[in-house]
Amino acid sequence: MTTSESRRGRAVRGTVAVLAAGAVIGVPAVAPAPARAASPRGCDHAAARQVLNRMTGVHGMPGAAVRVDDPRCGTWTAATGTADRRTGRPMDAASRTRVASITKTFTATAVLQLAAEKRISLDAPVARYLPGLLDRNGHDGRKITVRSLLNHTSGLPDHMDSFASADEFRYRHFEPRELVDRALSLPAPETEWHYSTTNYVIAGLLIEKVTGHRAEDEIQRRIIGPLRLRDTYWPGDELRIRGRHLHGYVRRQDGKLVDYTEMNTTAAWTGGALISTQRDVSAFFGALLGGQLVPPALLAEMKDAVALDPDRVWDGAAYGLGLIGTPLRCGGTWWGHAGDIDGFTSIAGVAPSGRRVAIAFNENPATKEAFDDELNLVQTALCDK
Repeated sequence: MTTSESRRGRAVRGTVAVLAAGAVIGVPAVAPAPARAASPRGCDHAAARQVLNRMTGVHGMPGAAVRVDDPRCGTWTAATGTADRRTGRPMDAASRTRVASITKTFTATAVLQLAAEKRISLDAPVARYLPGLLDRNGHDGRKITVRSLLNHTSGLPDHMDSFASADEFRYRHFEPRELVDRALSLPAPETEWHYSTTNYVIAGLLIEKVTGHRAEDEIQRRIIGPLRLRDTYWPGDELRIRGRHLHGYVRRQDGKLVDYTEMNTTAAWTGGALISTQRDVSAFFGALLGGQLVPPALLAEMKDAVALDPDRVWDGAAYGLGLIGTPLRCGGTWWGHAGDIDGFTSIAGVAPSGRRVAIAFNENPATKEAFDDELNLVQTALCDK
């Protein structure tokens, strides 16, 4: 989930938001402490630790954290920088954070479970379940399939592009159909593949239509509850993050950081509202890619990826059904997803070896170099010997 501009495009062009709301945090800049790490005996994560330290030491982020779960040598975590600049609390890999578009993988998984139960057909038109919803501004719900929603080939605009910045939604409640209306008022995308949070808002409406339950409750019942993801929840209209959490920051043009932790994320709903932890998202992707959540044939369909616009994601990636596949420099493909909303960046995935990585920053990468190191941290964490 992003506002107005892609997460990669924003980093490549080095743009920063000018924010009128929120409190400017005037804590003096200090040299970040080296990454604090907990590592199983016999496992060497020195290369990943070095990249992690670059996120704060070179790119100037407030905080960065990584968690690696390896079937051979257990769990390793490391963090550098600060989780809360007001109090000076050190960054850690256990606090709750806004995982933004990682929510999409949860939503896609629920849809695939309903497909396994024959309650949804991936190749059925959206109009079969939600007649008339998309029949405006040249769009036709009879020609847009459920599959095309999940792999972003629906041709629908992204309602998030209707917001100039998070200031326009962070203190407002939005209903899902209101978000669809905003999307349909925008010009149609010019490319066949177009990343759109609106696709996953519609997927949430599909879940509600066929189950008769709120999408949040259905995803809780099917995924969050059974996996015992105790730190993962739907915030609804709550502005604050419950319990121990990261504070998210946006850097103004004058270089000062604005605390953007408080936010109403109903503007993203089933496309980006979830709050979670690195442990929980790692467990979720491990269960999903390990075949615990959807049958093998449908997991294969989730990995049936299409070419995407690298400026909307990153070079070398392909998009399946709520999953992004990226070649690993040590061989094979890692599957996962990323999430990006003002002040918070998360990325998580699984390598063919079963090793899992989950990363959290409390500022969005704002330069190409920082964005490249974000992906380098994923690659290094998954490929370290």
